[in-house]
Amino acid sequence: MSKTFCVSITHCKTDGDKATLGFVVANAAQGSEKETMVFLSSDGVYCAVPEEMAKINEGGPFAPLKDLVEKFIKAGGKIYVCTPCMKKRDISESALVAGATPAGGAALVEWLANGSPCVSY
Repeated sequence: MSKTFCVSITHCKTDGDKATLGFVVANAAQGSEKETMVFLSSDGVYCAVPEEMAKINEGGPFAPLKDLVEKFIKAGGKIYVCTPCMKKRDISESALVAGATPAGGAALVEWLANGSPCVSY
């Protein structure tokens, strides 16, 4: 059984429910002692922008996205943010939440090539 887990999230502004569910699963994986990586691409890159993540709150039973992202980072989870997707949306590295790292698709490929399962939202 793999000791790593990946959650790919491609929504934030376009579908806050999917962004929220992605981070719920990421927190569950991190809490299960899996080294967990969230890869944000397409519209999902906004999940790493504090003022944008603060706008997403799907309501109970889910915590606001901001709280889920902060919990994930605090627990040691890794957030990689698609660099080309950031550039397309004029998001600079300085606009990202502390703990998020710009990365290309190669980072995702390397993670998955080591046998990590992945779910996508």
